[in-house]
Amino acid sequence: MNQKIGMVGSLISLVSVALFAVFMMMRFNFGSFFVCIFLALGFIMMVSSFAEECEPDKKAAADVALICATVYCVIILLVYFAQTTSVRLDGLNEQSMQILDYSKFGLYFNYDLLGYGMMALATFFTGLTIKTNTKADQWLKWLLMLHGIFFIPCLIMPMLGVFSGGDYWTGVIALESWCAYFIPLCALAYAHFRKA
Repeated sequence: MNQKIGMVGSLISLVSVALFAVFMMMRFNFGSFFVCIFLALGFIMMVSSFAEECEPDKKAAADVALICATVYCVIILLVYFAQTTSVRLDGLNEQSMQILDYSKFGLYFNYDLLGYGMMALATFFTGLTIKTNTKADQWLKWLLMLHGIFFIPCLIMPMLGVFSGGDYWTGVIALESWCAYFIPLCALAYAHFRKA
């Protein structure tokens, strides 16, 4: 059962990221926001399955990964549920839109970056737990750990005001690059659980 949950979570994450990449290019914001909800849920399933299979001496790293993944999931669900409901459907005033609307690079945009920073920490600590029995698992381990680097810019850049007055296509290029990195990671995770 644990491996099946890991496979399903990895597949949900992979499909969500691929759809996110496509929807961003189409400027279909609702679709981009909606699939991120499923990415968060799939990611929790994937990290939980990695935590379950780790060796006892790596349990602390697995616990940290799972806690960080949970924090990521909560933040992302709040941000994207707001985008797909209140921001899209309610006649919010300008001040509320500045805070809630992701495209205004305000508070909820900053929360989104914090959430993805927590995802990066979760992948780093998950990478510490992986048993590298195959070449594919070695690649997976290093992709997970290197993804942890994203924690620092996700935490610091909003504090520096890097995104105030941001450009849509610059953001799309950055996010498409992230998608190109994360899709193989999900595919390797799926393969890892499938052969387990």
